[in-house]
Amino acid sequence: MRLRNKAWAEPLIAEHPELLVTSPNQFKGKWQLRFEKQQPLFIEIGMGKGGFIMGMAEKFPEYNFIGIELQTTIAAITLKKQVEAKIPNLQLILGNGDSVTEFFDDNEVDGVYLNFSDPWPKTRQAKRRLTHGSFLKGYEQVMKADGHLEFKTDNRGLFEYSLVSLNEYGMAYDQVWLDLHASIEAEDNVMTEYEEKFSKKGQPIYKLEAHFMPTGNLE
Repeated sequence: MRLRNKAWAEPLIAEHPELLVTSPNQFKGKWQLRFEKQQPLFIEIGMGKGGFIMGMAEKFPEYNFIGIELQTTIAAITLKKQVEAKIPNLQLILGNGDSVTEFFDDNEVDGVYLNFSDPWPKTRQAKRRLTHGSFLKGYEQVMKADGHLEFKTDNRGLFEYSLVSLNEYGMAYDQVWLDLHASIEAEDNVMTEYEEKFSKKGQPIYKLEAHFMPTGNLE
C-alpha cells in the first residue's frame, strides 16, 4: 500500500545520511565501510516499516543487514525507529529494489530476503514479481556462491508462481513451508508487520528457502 508522502519524511532522511543512503550506487562494493564490523551481509528488498530487518539485526549482531525501500515515507518510518534504536549492524536504502546490481557488487551479498512482496496478480504483470527470472538473475549476480534466498508471503498464488519460477531458473530448495506458523520454524521466526497482521487472522504464511546452483541459470 502506497502512503502519501509526509512533510517530515524528507527532512528526517536528509538529517541522517549515516543511517539511510539515498544514492546507494556510490557504495557499490564498499558497503562494509558503513558498518562497525565487517560481517556477512544480508539485504531485504521491500522492507516496509522495518519490523523484520530491524528484528533480524537485533537478533543476529554477528551479521550486517541492509533494508531497501522505494517509498519515501515508509523508509522514513523505519529510519525514525532506527534513529532511536541505533542498531549498529543495520543500514537503510531509499531506492528501487529492481536495481540490486547497481547497488551491490558481484558476490557482495550473503543472502536476500523477500517478504510479502506485491503479488502483481495479472498474468501480464508477471515480470514485475520479485521472484521472476529477471530478478533472480540480479540476486544471483550480487550473491556469494553459498548465499541463499528467503521468501515469505500470505498469497498462495504468488507462492506457487515463485516455486515454479525458482525451479525453472535452476535453483535448489533448502526447505518449503506451507504453514510456517504451524511448524517448528515459527519458534525462531522474525515476523514482518504484514505477517503479524495476517497470521492473527488465521491465514497461513508460506515460506521457502533456496540457493543458486553452482552452474547458475540452467537455461
